Amino acid sequence: MTSDPEESVRLQGFGEMTLRTAVATLMQLAPRERAEAAIFRVRDGVRLAESEVAELASQWGIEAAPKVRSPRLVPEQRWPDIVRGMVREAPLPALLVAFLVGVVATRR
Repeated sequence: MTSDPEESVRLQGFGEMTLRTAVATLMQLAPRERAEAAIFRVRDGVRLAESEVAELASQWGIEAAPKVRSPRLVPEQRWPDIVRGMVREAPLPALLVAFLVGVVATRR
């Protein structure tokens, strides 16, 4: 199926734009975000398959953003940051149980 680059589509999380712009925007996302995003045709609401998007990108000469994995660019996580993140995501009853276990352990 041939696709018109000026066809109106909706890129999930970004809104309505042309197909070429949606494919270019999608290819600039990180691989995980790219897998979660979707392009829908405005005229019929059909979702474009990942293989179709990749084929259109290669036809139009749009390359995916490189996967950057430099240790200098990625900050090292410290234990306080890791624990703080765990506490933020933990449900309140689990925090209460952990607090009570800590109290009981310190009294012994």
